[in-house]
Amino acid sequence: MYVEFMTEYWYLFAMLMVIVFLLSMDPAQRGAGGSKMLNPSQLPQLQAREHAVIIDINDKTRFKEGHISQSINIPFSALGDSIGKLRKYQGKPVILACENGANSRKAVHILKKNDFSDIYVLSGGLASWKKENLPLEKS
Repeated sequence: MYVEFMTEYWYLFAMLMVIVFLLSMDPAQRGAGGSKMLNPSQLPQLQAREHAVIIDINDKTRFKEGHISQSINIPFSALGDSIGKLRKYQGKPVILACENGANSRKAVHILKKNDFSDIYVLSGGLASWKKENLPLEKS
């Protein structure tokens, strides 16, 4: 009976398989190019528990105006050229932060191409961090 249904209505069966596949994908990975999304309250926990490295990809001026404590500033425009500096963090979780999360999602692809695997994106960027009234350092 099932075999008859699948052969007669193969296109419905194929659509069902596509839907099941899409539903089985991790939604966090779909949203950030293979990285994991991290909300502001999760960041300090990950940083403390797994010694995650925070990379702030805002430009230097914006970084000086306010950044997350212990973050490293590598502007998005220089990220590809700065991979050598980041190699020492390759075995650790890397958290990308920018103003609103858009550039961080783009930066994921650069890090993935350079064999970084444990990548997180701060969901909503520093805007969400500020909205939660979490502290920023100024330099």
